[in-house]
Amino acid sequence: LVRRNIIKLKRFVSKDLDGWPGSDANYILITEIVLMSLFLLLNASDTLLQARGVEHYAAHPTGNFIISQYLHPLINSVSNNGLEIIERGSWWLHIVGIFAFLNYLPYSKHLHIVLAFPNAYYAKLQPMGKMENMESIQKEVLYAMQPELAPTGEQAATPHKFGAKDVMDLGWKNLMDAYSCTECGRCSAACPANQTGKLLSPRKIMMDTRDRLEEVGKNININKEFKDDGKSLLHNYISVEELRACTTCNACVQECPVSISPLDIIIQLRRYLVMEESNSPQEWTAMFGNVENNFAPWKFSPDERDKWVEEMQ
Repeated sequence: LVRRNIIKLKRFVSKDLDGWPGSDANYILITEIVLMSLFLLLNASDTLLQARGVEHYAAHPTGNFIISQYLHPLINSVSNNGLEIIERGSWWLHIVGIFAFLNYLPYSKHLHIVLAFPNAYYAKLQPMGKMENMESIQKEVLYAMQPELAPTGEQAATPHKFGAKDVMDLGWKNLMDAYSCTECGRCSAACPANQTGKLLSPRKIMMDTRDRLEEVGKNININKEFKDDGKSLLHNYISVEELRACTTCNACVQECPVSISPLDIIIQLRRYLVMEESNSPQEWTAMFGNVENNFAPWKFSPDERDKWVEEMQ
């Protein structure tokens, strides 16, 4: 609390945490401090009542507690009845605070304490950073090479969409990733694009995905079904500049302690940009054209690939 709100170290200052995310983090820290203080006060009053030989407490000695014993001077002058009120009051306030905090979890980033384990359990077992080929593209290539395998009639349906534009186009694991994010910032700290001043922040990618999910959920609750609100994850939450800044180095995935993959969401959004909106830099367009026509990123005919060998002879 002191480091982030008073000292404000430069390396911890980030636009990602402006507004609600920063307030949420403060609420969580304050609640945890209050709950732990009540727990320490409970133990301190309990052990003091034991030392005074008060019935019931003396019959169940617990011994001294390493930290709570240092609170004895603060409450040593309190009567036995007063200590019992402090002990039982601390217990009740602590347990009520725990239950109240549990109700707050679904509205907070602290939901990660529930989802972190299943999210890590369902993480991909493939080599880190391996990109998934789109099934529709694989089939298109297969049918081009072997036309006899291509379906006909109703079976020859065209793909509904390439990539992802909104949260409805993402997989369930991507959505679980968004709710499992602890907002610790390790991904952004390791991101070379972020370190060099680019707009991209992997942490913001996950936070934006969760915010859009919340907005879609409210839309469904109000209208009983999703009604187009004219917004999408791409463009309204995550900009084109952010997506293009990603080098797909996989540093964000490697750094995440709960196996979240911001890169997977970035790739799916970029696929939509390129394949649905034809939105790509000129350099990319030239490279894509070369791959399509020459089967390589360079502008050389496939029939001339061996010419460089002849020049070396």
